[in-house]
Amino acid sequence: MVALIVGIVLIAFAVFAVLPGPLAWGADVLAFLRGSLPVMAAFIGLIAAFIGVADIKDRIEAKKEEAEEAKAEKKE
Repeated sequence: MVALIVGIVLIAFAVFAVLPGPLAWGADVLAFLRGSLPVMAAFIGLIAAFIGVADIKDRIEAKKEEAEEAKAEKKE
């Protein structure tokens, strides 16, 4: 329950800070997002590449296991 309240308070603060008013951090937030976008894209691409390689390895392993099972069934 405390985590929910803290989360709602932090979301409200973030919205308040970005809106025009006393803090008006909107331009700073946009500059941060523009600067961090290439870095986030690189990390997401790297993670996607690792997942793709792992998926290919899993498919190859599954094909090998299916071939072994088919071979074992033929012997019986």
